[in-house]
Amino acid sequence: MSKEVKPYAHEEGGKKEQVAKMFDNISARYDFLNHFLSLNIDKGWRKKVVQMVAENKAKTILDVATGTADLAIALTKAQPDKIVGIDISAGMLSVGQKKIESQNLTHLISLQQADSENLPFEDNSFDAVTVAFGVRNFENLQKGLTEIRRVLKAGGKLLVLEFSQPTRFPFKQTYTFYFKRILPTLGKLVSKDNSAYTYLPASVGAFPYGEAFMQELEKAGFSPNSYKPVTFGVAMIYEASK
Repeated sequence: MSKEVKPYAHEEGGKKEQVAKMFDNISARYDFLNHFLSLNIDKGWRKKVVQMVAENKAKTILDVATGTADLAIALTKAQPDKIVGIDISAGMLSVGQKKIESQNLTHLISLQQADSENLPFEDNSFDAVTVAFGVRNFENLQKGLTEIRRVLKAGGKLLVLEFSQPTRFPFKQTYTFYFKRILPTLGKLVSKDNSAYTYLPASVGAFPYGEAFMQELEKAGFSPNSYKPVTFGVAMIYEASK
């Protein structure tokens, strides 16, 4: 397992509490920063996840670490009967709820504050579970993955979209400079949180990606199906089955 990286390294509290605090702090500016700093490329990544969910004809979907509900809203295009989004940050959920209401999607999407490592759902509840940019924030990765598997129906799919680390020259060098130098500075200026966008590259650097994450999925009892890089390996989409 990778070493633990926390947003506020010099403060008391576990990773879980610190991640919730961080996202509460930046929730008002999160959507703007997310799309601005990724040049809107993240929207295309979510579309790929939605296509994969649609191919599996999932009717009940759980979106873990839903944040401001970007993926949950995008998942309506997969024509499910129900989408539930959970997150530990009340601030992020508040922003997401307003977006859902403004798009008249309250009949389809419900949000609730919950911990990914202690999901408040019965066994075998969902056809699909999605996590976009959330698994590297789990305090205990194996516990979170095991809980996700528990609430999935037999044959259900887990789809994880997460940042990765590009390996090809010269994109790797250019991206690394942007990700570690430019992005934290811009993020700090706009979000007014000194740590949030320093934590981002640090947490990505510490996270097991590619084959290493597939091994984590297997350890949690999943049958890992595939993983594929998007945008030269800036992110990965992982698919696994129960």
